[in-house]
This record gives sequence, structure tokens and C-alpha cells, in this order.
Amino acid sequence: MITENKNSILEVKGLSKSFDGVHAVAGMSCSIEKGTITSIIGPNGSGKTTLTNCVTGMMPFDGGVLCASGVELARIVPHDVPTYGIARTFQNIRLFEQMIVRDNLLVVLTERAPLAALFERHSPLHEEQAEELLRHVGLWEKRDVLASRLSYGQRKLLEIARALAMRPLIIFFDEPFAGLFPEMVKTVVGIMKEFREQGGTIILIEHAMDLIRELSDHVIVMDAGTVLAEGAPAEVLSRTDVMEAYLGG
Repeated sequence: MITENKNSILEVKGLSKSFDGVHAVAGMSCSIEKGTITSIIGPNGSGKTTLTNCVTGMMPFDGGVLCASGVELARIVPHDVPTYGIARTFQNIRLFEQMIVRDNLLVVLTERAPLAALFERHSPLHEEQAEELLRHVGLWEKRDVLASRLSYGQRKLLEIARALAMRPLIIFFDEPFAGLFPEMVKTVVGIMKEFREQGGTIILIEHAMDLIRELSDHVIVMDAGTVLAEGAPAEVLSRTDVMEAYLGG
């Protein structure tokens, strides 16, 4: 079934997820417009990470549907996620720790199982793509270093490069700025803005309001597993009910 909103690249309709009878996501509906940065914010426990995990196939949802790139889905599993142009980063960085930086990208670029990709002869195209991505995120000089030996910020950049290597239409960034030094924050902000300028869509989970204001075209506020407010950043972040939700009032 094709979605009704022609500008929408991702829609969530009545999505729900419970744990031991407690609703983490409670019949939530929202629409993400293509070529934008949409930030999903809310107090701890509001359902942001659960929503992200459901939409990116990390856990099944109990009810509702997901419309990705015009295709309506009652379920989505991790190996199907790239088919719909979706990639993500994680709060807890996930890399192949004992592979060098370049091989972490080649695994994604060759679209093989990790072990097969490690031992195959990579084409010049794959090598060129890896170099381009590593230069783009500022890690080319670290190409032959084990991922486990990178700094925290460099590891975040490598994870972003891996997401970009999937050639996605949509990237979920789950708290990408947490723990980064200011210069690294600027680098990640630049990568996000360029991805949007090239027509990509970003869904950003973040707590830093200054970055939300700088980056967001649209803000969705979650509370108790559903949408409390949404709209332009300046409008949404000035609402009394949004401020009360953050302050626990």
C-alpha cells in the first residue's frame, strides 16, 4: 500500500510496543518528510529508543504499521532494513573491534558476511569508496588502525561512515553527540548537514537543545510513549507542556 503523504519517506501509524504490560510506545503516529532533519526528543523513558529500535528492526512491534519509502509493513527485521533505505547509529557504538578501520567499511561496502568480506579480494571500486568515506569523516590517516584502538570520538565517526556506506535514504542518529569534544561535534554536525543537502533524511535522537535548534527542520516531542507535540523547533521548544514534561512538572 502506498502512503498518502507524497512528501513523506517514513510514516509510523498507531505503533505500539509493551514490556510486561507497560506501554513503552503507545499507539504512536508520526510522519517524516524526505530531505529533512527531524529530531525526536523527550524525557528519559518517553519511548524514543524503543521507537527507534522498532522502526529499525531491532525489536518487533506489537501493533500498528510502518510505511517506509511507500511500502506498508506490519513487521520489519534487521536484514530487511537496508532494503528500505534505512541505516542507524547506536548509543553504544557497534564496530568490528579487531578489524582495522578500512575493513570495517569494506564489510559494509561488499555486502558480504563479515568473515567472507574480510578474506575476499576487494575491487578497486570498493577500495575507492572506502577511501572516500574515510576522508569524508576525517579517518583516512587511521585506515590501518584497529577499531579498538580509536578514541571514543573516532569510533563514533567510524560508525557514521559505516552507516553512510550503506547508501541509505534515512539515517537514525541515536545520541551521536554524547561524550564528544566540541571540535568533534562540529565535524558530526557538518556530516549531517551535508547528508541533508544531498537529499538524505535524518532522524535525530538527542538531548542537547542547542543542537536541536541548530539542526532540526521539525521536532517531535515524545512523552509516555506517544506524541506530546510536534512542529518547528522554536514553536515546540517554547511550549509550556513540553517544558513541564522535561522538568517532570
